Amino acid sequence: MKLVFTDKKVNLPDKVHAYAEKKVGKLDRYFKADAQAAVVFSVEKDRNNVELTIRSGGTIIRVAESTSDMFATIDAAVSSVERQIRKNKARLEKRLRENAFERSVEAEISSFAPEEEEGEFRIVRTKRFPIKQMSVEEAVLQMNLLDHAFFAFKNAEADGAFSVVYKRNDGGYGLIEDDL
Repeated sequence: MKLVFTDKKVNLPDKVHAYAEKKVGKLDRYFKADAQAAVVFSVEKDRNNVELTIRSGGTIIRVAESTSDMFATIDAAVSSVERQIRKNKARLEKRLRENAFERSVEAEISSFAPEEEEGEFRIVRTKRFPIKQMSVEEAVLQMNLLDHAFFAFKNAEADGAFSVVYKRNDGGYGLIEDDL
């Protein structure tokens, strides 16, 4: 697994990167050789944040954790990824490395939490509505008028391609575009 570390507005000692490399490297048993892991470290208001994004083939797993200790945050992020993988084991088996879920002695020792039963994806509601062609600014305005967190539309600036605008946690807006 290829690892990429990014420090946002913080200078961390090499031992933190080495610890993260060791812990994230243990996830290597789940993924094929082409997997890439991006680890972003940041500190905000005495909280140590770690964002861990793993890309393997067409599968992307992303977690974000925050604690008062950077080492504990790394551990929490790795545990969250393992929990997501175990929770969606049946769906992921085809995409992950062969024999990724065969138990080993090391896995038995490190995994003291019981496995959650994988639930079925249940669609509880279906809505149908016409998707109108409009500019990005119009879509953001419409989203705000509806007080929604996202809004789907046909982007007039991109030849009617399907797009989604959404509210970001930092107060800004995001745009998701179809990669025709």
